[in-house]
Amino acid sequence: MGLFCHWGGYTGRERPRPARLKPVELSCKTEYALLALLALTGRYRQQEPLQIRQIAAQQGIPERYLEQLLATLRRGGFVRSQRGAKGGYLLAQEPGCIALLDVIDCLEGSESQATDGATHQTVERAVVAEVWKDVYASAKTVLQQYTLQDLSDWRDAKAQPNLMYYI
Repeated sequence: MGLFCHWGGYTGRERPRPARLKPVELSCKTEYALLALLALTGRYRQQEPLQIRQIAAQQGIPERYLEQLLATLRRGGFVRSQRGAKGGYLLAQEPGCIALLDVIDCLEGSESQATDGATHQTVERAVVAEVWKDVYASAKTVLQQYTLQDLSDWRDAKAQPNLMYYI
């Protein structure tokens, strides 16, 4: 699903510190892809393509890696490429129609990592796996509710200066 378990350097020898525990977070691949899509969202209405180098510079993503991500997103139907001197990448769908979960599934696969190793496990592992299944199911539900348009709206709201009006 694009989410993984990160234990903040926990080696198994000591108890993890709660402040360092990050049970669910996005992979770097997913984060970069969402940043690239968010950059393209800003150009959707004008249908102005962005070149890889522009996106990479804007978002701080290595160009070669971005090329691979955009190729995957193109195969997934999220972006399209435009050739020529003024070519580049554009969103293939309206930002409000692209759910974050769909992007993650395209990049990472739709199989939940919570079910990995479900065979040949102890009862204790099965119990813990059930909890993780619930965590991942909840995460999937939340990610399905949010779209690129939501991220774009939040970005625009945060970019607005906090204006104070005095009467």
